[in-house]
Amino acid sequence: MSLFSSRTSKRPRIVPALDDADLARVLKQLNKRGGSVKQAEVTLVATLLEETGGDWDRRGHRVSVLADSTVESGSKLASAWLAKEPENPDALVFHSRVGLVRGLRDRHLEDAGQLVTQCHRAAELNPADPLPWVTLLGMARIERYAQSEVNAIWREATGRDRWHREAYLQMLAHLSPEEGGSSAAVLDFIDVVRARIPANAPCAAIEVTAAVRQYQGLVAQGGVRAMTAGQLWEGGQIAASLEQAASLWAKPGFFQHAAAQADLNVLAYALCAAGRAADAHPVFQALQGTVTPWPWNDDGPAVQRFEQDQAKAERGRQGGVGGA
Repeated sequence: MSLFSSRTSKRPRIVPALDDADLARVLKQLNKRGGSVKQAEVTLVATLLEETGGDWDRRGHRVSVLADSTVESGSKLASAWLAKEPENPDALVFHSRVGLVRGLRDRHLEDAGQLVTQCHRAAELNPADPLPWVTLLGMARIERYAQSEVNAIWREATGRDRWHREAYLQMLAHLSPEEGGSSAAVLDFIDVVRARIPANAPCAAIEVTAAVRQYQGLVAQGGVRAMTAGQLWEGGQIAASLEQAASLWAKPGFFQHAAAQADLNVLAYALCAAGRAADAHPVFQALQGTVTPWPWNDDGPAVQRFEQDQAKAERGRQGGVGGA
């Protein structure tokens, strides 16, 4: 992302492609076609991924969004492509990613062995690509691999792209209490990576993301924990990380990675949850109405929650009531 616009905000809406115009164009064409898979659809996706080349960050974003769309629509695109080109590394990694999306939705992998084999074959055919290994990290979450196995996959993924955003998110999810890990494991992971990650790296939002997940977990428990969840943002390392993010992330050109707008959604949510809605105003301005489902959909429709907090940010900027 080269620049965040300062124009008047657009009406909030879910934008899966974020600011990737080429990806948005392909999604639009795929959504128009419907019905049985045609060769033209396979060509659309294959060409887009081929043109992405060795931009591993954008490749990961595009494969992820296309896989989500494929699963949501019930399309057989991934299977049709793999049947046509079984030794194409893009077809292999896309098919395995679609399987992962279904697995995360259903909490169970269909044909886990086959999907793992496809990832390894994709890695053999395109050794520099981190995405087969990142996909395996996701599968490890579902299959609950031993930590030693997960660590080995993690090293393969980050050895190819040190700051791969999704690799960090997959590891964070794997270590979380919701998936059999623990809060202590998450904190240990964040402590280890915090000092190493450049401020504008694709994975720079990992600490704020972890804090939002923790906050939402506390709110979900209800009772006293929910009532005091806001204290999470007060003082300490989390407050310092949020302050740094608020001062840097929305600046034009600071973030360049493909999912930068997704991370700005996380920041806007965190600032509002921390009672700093006024500080979220420039973040909402940078987003121009681009909404990601998470973290907004944790307690209702994402766009509605986004609009509510955006309104709070505007009131806070103007010094009105309800800006906190």
